Amino acid sequence: MKKILFAAMLMFASTSFAQHAIGSLTIQPKVGLSIANITKGDNNDPRWSGVAGAEFEYQATDMFSISAGALYSMQGAKNSGTTVKLDYINVPILANVYVAKGLAIKLGIQPGFNVNSKVSGNEGIFTYSSSFDAKTLDLSIPVGISYEYNNFVIDGRYNWGTTKIIDGSDSKNSVFQVTLGYKFEL
Repeated sequence: MKKILFAAMLMFASTSFAQHAIGSLTIQPKVGLSIANITKGDNNDPRWSGVAGAEFEYQATDMFSISAGALYSMQGAKNSGTTVKLDYINVPILANVYVAKGLAIKLGIQPGFNVNSKVSGNEGIFTYSSSFDAKTLDLSIPVGISYEYNNFVIDGRYNWGTTKIIDGSDSKNSVFQVTLGYKFEL
């Protein structure tokens, strides 16, 4: 029995999981849905919006790759007719571990640079929109999973905010993203 288990583990360990050759570099344009919220808010609803950009991936081994990219991410929250818009250029830097052919688990770090911070809404017949001073840098920890088939990649990711959005508040970003992309080999 031990020999059978050892043989199965050896076959499993020698299986190639990555879709691309070791040492290859790919670029993946992607677009998707962003479901964002702000922690510590009273009765906040998520802001449903978009995310788009591209990521590069270097395939280091059969089971391990490193990726980095730039994504325009619309984040924020809604509350009682008011929408808080926090838009960022996020730079995800991820370690990808392929646990099965085309299936990767992702973990990394993501600095985000605020490019838009507005509050808008309406009270009765009045509408308003104004900017506010959000912190320029937002740091988060992305955790996710992706599946690749014929160079199409579906990616689900949670970005756990670790820095405060504005001074004087403990509120942080909390973002779930689902994207669809296509990998081109370089």
